[in-house]
Amino acid sequence: MSKILVYLPTADGKIKRSALEVLSHARVLASKNGLTLEALVVDENPSVFVETAAKYGAATVHTVQNPLFKQHLNAPLIQALESAIKTSGAKFFATPSMEATKDILGALAAKLNAGVLPDVASFDIEGDAIVALRPVMAAKVLQKVKSTGNVVLVSVRSGSYDASEAPVSGSANTLTFEPDANSIKAFLREILKTAGTGVDLSEANVVVSGGRGVKDEDGRKMLEDLAALMNGAVGASRAVTESGLFPATAQIGQTGKVVSPDLYFAVGISGAIQHVAGMSNSKVIVAINKDPDAPIFQYATYGLVGDLYKIMPILIEEIKKIKAA
Repeated sequence: MSKILVYLPTADGKIKRSALEVLSHARVLASKNGLTLEALVVDENPSVFVETAAKYGAATVHTVQNPLFKQHLNAPLIQALESAIKTSGAKFFATPSMEATKDILGALAAKLNAGVLPDVASFDIEGDAIVALRPVMAAKVLQKVKSTGNVVLVSVRSGSYDASEAPVSGSANTLTFEPDANSIKAFLREILKTAGTGVDLSEANVVVSGGRGVKDEDGRKMLEDLAALMNGAVGASRAVTESGLFPATAQIGQTGKVVSPDLYFAVGISGAIQHVAGMSNSKVIVAINKDPDAPIFQYATYGLVGDLYKIMPILIEEIKKIKAA
């Protein structure tokens, strides 16, 4: 029986939400196509994640343990994934699409002589092939793509599917792996994080994002206050990161991060397609803009037309009242 193996990246002591989304969809595909579903965790202490993986349907969780995997390093991770795919005998390999996996997917495909479909919005399995829809041209067009091979790799955009639990009795299968020390040319010494709420932008359930309409420190402070109230993260369009008002790490869009929160506030953002490409998978979008013809309103679930400097203080105070009650 063919297998589908789902890689579950971890960070801050938990499996990435986007990985659980992929695992949930893979579970559905496995059931529909008569495939065996298995998961893979590569971490300095992978056994602690087995229970979570089983909660989302993975009865067998392959684990690769090494102190090197405390932080992301391309070379040993590629080696570990290559070894795990070969050992498991998986026909299909799925992973969330994120900065870390974008770094390694091409090299992994080359080592396995595998077909690869990166950064897709949805995917299905047809026989021995993966068929997917992939956003192109700044997500203005969805391209239908198909790949076959002895192994087929696919990476899936955050927010493409919902993470849904389907608990099974899970067990860990420890894989023997020792990285090739000679291939490791770089080491990660330190990760510098910008000051803020501390919520990972890529994993946040609420994102408060600012655009050109946010013109100064007062405007940025209002976004930060709203994000803190909602236990969310602050994002930004490219224009205001280039101006220096927001850090580059906050940029959302075609050349920034792709986010898929339950609730997305687009504050003073016009809605250029380059920005929309990074947040269109948000469940609920609230747009605040003084221009009633701003393109962002085409994507918004709710729209508020007016000066954000007048709307935001009222919105923040009302949310404070609700939370206090």
